[in-house]
Amino acid sequence: MINTLLIFPIIAAVLVLVIKNKKFDTAMVNLYALLHFVITTMICCGFGDKNASAYFAVDDTNLIFLLVLSVVYLAVAVYNTGYVKSFEVSERRISHYSFMILVFVLSMTGTLLSTDLGLAWVLVEATTLSSAYLIYFNKTKHSIEAAWKYVFICSIGIALAFVGIILLNISSANVNSLNFNELYKYAESFDVNWLKMAFVFMLFGFGAKMGLAPVHFWLPDAHSEAPSPISALLSAALLNSAFLVIVRVYKIVTLAGCANSARFLLILMGFISLFITAVFVYHIKNYKRMLAYSSIENMGILAIGLALGGAAHFALILHLIGHSLAKASFFLTSGNVLELFQTKRIKSVNGIMKADKKTAWLWVLSFLAICAFPTSVLFISEFLIVKTMIEQKHYILCALFLLLLTIILYGIGYVVIKTSFGKISEDKAKLVEENRHKVSVCMYIPQIIMLIHVFVLGIYIPPFLNNIINLAAANF
Repeated sequence: MINTLLIFPIIAAVLVLVIKNKKFDTAMVNLYALLHFVITTMICCGFGDKNASAYFAVDDTNLIFLLVLSVVYLAVAVYNTGYVKSFEVSERRISHYSFMILVFVLSMTGTLLSTDLGLAWVLVEATTLSSAYLIYFNKTKHSIEAAWKYVFICSIGIALAFVGIILLNISSANVNSLNFNELYKYAESFDVNWLKMAFVFMLFGFGAKMGLAPVHFWLPDAHSEAPSPISALLSAALLNSAFLVIVRVYKIVTLAGCANSARFLLILMGFISLFITAVFVYHIKNYKRMLAYSSIENMGILAIGLALGGAAHFALILHLIGHSLAKASFFLTSGNVLELFQTKRIKSVNGIMKADKKTAWLWVLSFLAICAFPTSVLFISEFLIVKTMIEQKHYILCALFLLLLTIILYGIGYVVIKTSFGKISEDKAKLVEENRHKVSVCMYIPQIIMLIHVFVLGIYIPPFLNNIINLAAANF
C-alpha cells in the first residue's frame, strides 16, 4: 500500500502532462487524494504492511503526520475542484498546475515515510522545487518575487542541513548509515560536540523549511501569493513535513544525552517566532499574509512543545492536528473572500457577512478555531503546554507565552471582525454579486468538515486516534 502512495502519483503526473484536459487533471488530483486517504486510513486501522522497503515505512512517529497530510490533501482536492472552474488560463497551464500538485504531495509523502535522513533531505528539497511553480502560478510581480525568495532561502536552508548531516556523520564515527533506526541504536556512542554542532545546522536548515524565526522570511510572501489551495497545503502539510525531520534529529540528540542545548535552541526559536508574529500582525495589510504569520506562530508553539517534553509532547501532536485543520480551513476560506472581493487588501474587504454568510461564518469559525477558543482542540494543546511550563517552574516563560498569544489573538481578531461585520459599499456589493457564481458548494464543504473535527476533538478524542497520538508522543 505504501508503494501505491509513491508510485500512483508518478503515473498520474505523466498522464496529466500527456492528456492536458482540465477535467482529467482535476480527476487525477482527486483520485490521488481519495487513494491517499483510503490507504492511510487502512494503515491506521492495522491493515497492510507498514514496511514498503528499506527506505520507506510507517512507524509510530510518522503515522499521525501521514494521517494529517492525507486529511488536509483530501479537503484541498475537493476545494480545488470548485476553485479551478474560475481559472481563465490555458489547458496547458492547468495541466502544469495539477502535475506540480501531484509531485508536491508525493514529495511530502516521501519525506514523511522516509526511514533515511539523507533521503528525507533529498525529498525536502523536492518539495521546494515542486511548490515553487505553484507559488508562481498567478505570474504577477509579487508572485515571482515570492517564488524566488522561497527558492533562495530554502536552498540556503537545505545547504545548512546538508552541512549538519555531514557533521552528524562525523560524530557517528564507525556508523556508516543515515538510517534513523541505526542512528537511534548507536546514538549513545556519538561524539557529543560534533552532534551538538550538527543539530544547530539541521535545526536552522530544516527550520527554514518549517518556517521558524529567524529563518522564516520566505513564508509570508509565499503563502500570501500562492493560490489558496496551495497556501493551505504549504501551511497545513509542508511545514509539518519539515518538523518531522527535526523531531527525528532531536530524538538522536536526546538518546546521545546532550538534549539540553537542543532544548534551549528550540525554545529560543519558538519564542522568537511568537514575538515576530506579535510584532508584525499589527502592520499587515494583506489578510493572507496575516494567516501566514499565524503559521509562524504555531510552528513556534510546536518547537516549544518539543523542547518541554512530557505532557507537552502529547500537546504538540494535538496542536499539530488542530493547526493543520484550522489553518487549512482559514486559507481555503480566504480563497472564497478573494474570489468575491478580488483583493487581498484588508482595508478593501468589509461586510463579508452581507456578501456571503456561509463564507463569513467559515471565516469567523476558522478564527475561533485557530485562536484556541473552547472547544477547539488547540485550547487543550495550549492549556497542556502552559501546564507543563508551570510544572517545570518556567514561570517567566509561561507569562511571556500567554502574553504573546494574547497580543496575536487580538491582532488577528481585529481583522476578522472588521472584515466580517463592516459595512459593504455599493461598488463592492455589485462586484460581489458578479463574482458570487465563482464560489461553488465544493468551496464550503471541506472547511465545514475540518472545523467540525477541530471543535469535536476538543471534547472527545476517539480511542484509536488517542492511541496513535500516545504512540507518537512516546517516540519523540
